[in-house]
Amino acid sequence: VIPILAFFIVAGEEQGVSQAQLDGTIQNDILKEFMVRNTYIYPPEPSMRIVSDIIAYTSANMPKFNSISISGYHMHEAGATAVQELAFTIADGKEYVQRAMASGLDIDAFAGRLSFFFGIGMNFFMEVSKLRAARTLWHRVMDELGAKDERSKMLRTHCQTSGVSLQEQDPYNNVIRTTVEAMAATLGGTQSLHTNALDEAIALPTEFSARIARNTQIILTEETGITKVVDPLGGSYYVEALTAELVDQAWKIIGEVDELGGMTKAVASGMPKRLIEEAAAARQARVDKGEDVIVGVNKYRLETEDQLDTLEVDNDFVRQGQIARLAATRASRDEAACKAALNALTEGAKSGANLLALAVDAARARATLGEISDAMEAVFGRYATTPVPVQGIYGSAHEFDKRWAQVLDGVASVGRRLGRKPKLLVAKMGQDGHDRGANVIASAFSDMGFDVISGPLFQTPEETVVLALQHDVDAVGASSLAAGHKTLIPELIKGLREAGRGDIKVIAGGVIPPQDYDYLREAGVQGIYGPGSNVVECAADVLTLLGHNMPPLHDAV
Repeated sequence: VIPILAFFIVAGEEQGVSQAQLDGTIQNDILKEFMVRNTYIYPPEPSMRIVSDIIAYTSANMPKFNSISISGYHMHEAGATAVQELAFTIADGKEYVQRAMASGLDIDAFAGRLSFFFGIGMNFFMEVSKLRAARTLWHRVMDELGAKDERSKMLRTHCQTSGVSLQEQDPYNNVIRTTVEAMAATLGGTQSLHTNALDEAIALPTEFSARIARNTQIILTEETGITKVVDPLGGSYYVEALTAELVDQAWKIIGEVDELGGMTKAVASGMPKRLIEEAAAARQARVDKGEDVIVGVNKYRLETEDQLDTLEVDNDFVRQGQIARLAATRASRDEAACKAALNALTEGAKSGANLLALAVDAARARATLGEISDAMEAVFGRYATTPVPVQGIYGSAHEFDKRWAQVLDGVASVGRRLGRKPKLLVAKMGQDGHDRGANVIASAFSDMGFDVISGPLFQTPEETVVLALQHDVDAVGASSLAAGHKTLIPELIKGLREAGRGDIKVIAGGVIPPQDYDYLREAGVQGIYGPGSNVVECAADVLTLLGHNMPPLHDAV
């Protein structure tokens, strides 16, 4: 976030726009990264310092700029309930305000430029009530912290329709889902909105699908009249009761966070992450059992799916273009001035100087994003964790399910043959930090009796090979959501073969366009499981790959 904002400021300067004129929003919300999104670099404390430094700098120099967007969206997408999303998002905001105040800032000098970002799912009245409850909770928090200006107590929010609710199967249903979610956000009082495209469960959106998503907003704005009414569902007995219930339940969790010493300490304890992952595993279990209906996935399923035209990005072409641009930048800059600015940033990280101010100086000298990041890492270090999947949620939900029992028997049978439990490495390679799918798979397979190794995030294929060999796994499950599957997964398979372990089965799951399935199979992938796949059936398929003859599904019905 530091280099991006620094580049934005310098780009403005070079086009004749002063900092005081700059308007916009930057996310700058690190606590949710440690909880669910995972794109952190530094440990929590220096990360929180960065947040405070940005708030301080923008308050002094960029009065029109929103210095932080406090995000519940990523919690929503990771599986949080509405209450959890509400409570942890508001608690995050409270922590940021307290940290800024502790650094000497007056609350009313910056609080009016804080904004929020919520995810909107398919439970229509719940989502409307969630936004109404958020405004009540934020006003209460800011009141308690001593804010006097009414603008400081106003919750302004952006919303985005849910990516998790989008389905690969019968994808035109996603247009309807996005419209319903957009209406919930609008009726709940969002200030701005992002509508997802119908093909985002399969690939990056095309111009065709993006235009439909954009026009969903335009039609709601221009043709329905719903944007012309403030709080149109206020006074509904159901919406008012649901709003009050959400406020009470979320306030209770906020109190528990306070007892832990605030959100930074709560995140360090692992409490929010654990609760969200438990909710995600429980939700997936309900979907797999058909208790939560998803049209076109576990009910009203099409016999055959028509293939959708999707956008394909040549990752290697993009990467080479970026490398060439970086080389040109480095060749044309004043190297001595750049190094001096980077050294000043490193020294500032030690001394407590404002990091954004120093990063702006480095950006003027044409330091790159990676160099600015590295200059702070030299002092702060790099933070890393290994995922620990929750256990017991999936198994308890399937306790009396016949197919579940068949899978358990199959795992036990393979275990007897191997002399140990079958081992699965769940791997997240590349740049993507969304790990809900990987965590659900790890939790479910663990409950089924597999020995599951959850690899760290952002691995290279080479690192994944080393981990697979160290643990002597039987299979590697590669989770892909960021369109890197055609490069990363074949490199993994090649590495395993070169290490003499071509016998290790490689399976893939996530957002993978069906037209890429043959490419992956030719590269050696033995199982591909897209969005909407039943996790129990995935396990049955893996057992078949490991040489166990699973009875067909109808034998369990």
